[in-house]
Amino acid sequence: MHMNKLDDKVTVSPQIAVTDVAEIAAQGYTGLMCNRPDGEDPGQPTWAEIEAAAKEAGLKTYFLPVQSRPEAESAAEGFAAAMDENDQLFAYCRSGTRCQLIYQAAKARA
Repeated sequence: MHMNKLDDKVTVSPQIAVTDVAEIAAQGYTGLMCNRPDGEDPGQPTWAEIEAAAKEAGLKTYFLPVQSRPEAESAAEGFAAAMDENDQLFAYCRSGTRCQLIYQAAKARA
């Protein structure tokens, strides 16, 4: 699993597998966020599958799928709230770039 640590609280990555969730929790993350809509690519796990594993691992979960600029703007508010609620937040999307852009927008609001 490729991870890109953006700061002391936030790490982003490309699409994860259900089996990655336990490793994410073991690394000390307290929250897991998905910025990717279900069905964007064939074969990607659904948010329900990832969320079930995350809840089992004791993680707070956030589903803020983004496909457009207006969605990204509202997701920035949710991303900022998730950062405030967690010591360590792990976010993913198709490539990790979308998460990074939303993160930057959230930081700009602070």
